[in-house]
Amino acid sequence: MTLPIRSHAPGSPSPAVGDLLREWRQRRHLSQLALALEAGVSQRHLSFVESGRARPSREMVLQLAVHLDVPLRGRNGLLLAAGYAPVFSERALDDPALAAAHRAVVRVLEGHEPYPALAVDRRWTLVAANRAVAPFLEDVSAALLAPPVNVLRLSLHPEGLAPRIANLAQWRAHLLERLHQQFIASADAELAALHAELAALPAPSPGRSASAVAADGAGVFIPLLLDTREGLLSLISTTTVFGTPVDLTLEELALECFFPADDATAERLRRIVGASGDGAPA
Repeated sequence: MTLPIRSHAPGSPSPAVGDLLREWRQRRHLSQLALALEAGVSQRHLSFVESGRARPSREMVLQLAVHLDVPLRGRNGLLLAAGYAPVFSERALDDPALAAAHRAVVRVLEGHEPYPALAVDRRWTLVAANRAVAPFLEDVSAALLAPPVNVLRLSLHPEGLAPRIANLAQWRAHLLERLHQQFIASADAELAALHAELAALPAPSPGRSASAVAADGAGVFIPLLLDTREGLLSLISTTTVFGTPVDLTLEELALECFFPADDATAERLRRIVGASGDGAPA
C-alpha cells in the first residue's frame, strides 16, 4: 500500500492556508457545505478562503481546524500559513511545565510491571519504558537500540524482534495498518516514509494460520505471540493517550501497555521480570 503525501520542496513557496484547509477538508471527506454548517460559517466565505480570495481570521482558522479534527501541530501550520503566530507549544517531557504529566507517565509505566509498557511519540520513537521491556531486547541488534529508537522498526526488522514473533505476518499487517491510519489522521509525511520502509522489509511467511491466531485472541483481537526463554507469551496491547492536551508533546505521546492474554503468560512475565533484577523506567 502506497500512502499519498503532499511534497513540499525546500525553498519552494509555502502552501497557502486555503490550499491546506481544502486538503484537510478533502482528507476528512467533507464538502464545503458540510464543513460550513458544522463550523457555523457561510459556504461562500469558506469558498473564498479556500480559493485565496479572502483571508480567514485567526479565530476562523482555529474553528475550522477543530471541526476538521486537525492535530495541534497541523493547527500551528494553518495559523502560520494564514500569517498568524502558532499558539500550541512544544516542550520536552522533562520540562517543569509538564511535571505533572511526566509523573503520570512514570507512574503508569512503573505501576504496569511486571508487564511491559512503553511511551512513544507521534513517530513511534521510544520516550520511556519500564523495566519489563528490557529482557525482551537481549538478542536485538545494537544498531536498532541506538537512540533514537523507533519501536516499529525494532519490532519488524529481521535483526529486531521479528524472528521471535510467532505470528509475525498477522502482527506486521496490524502494525502497518495502524501506521497507515495514523498517517491518514495526521498527514505526517515522515509516517508515510516509515510505512514505506517497514513495508519493504522481508515479508514473513505465515508461521501460524490466521485461524490459530484468532483462537488465541478469542476472535476479538490480534495478540502479540512472542517466543522467550520462558516459553511463548500471548500479549494484548492497549494504547493510552492524554485526554485534553494543549501541548504538542502531550498530544503526540502514547503509552503502549501490554497485558497477558492468559494465566501462563502472566506467570512467565513475573518470572522474566523477577530474574532481570531491579531497575527503573528508562
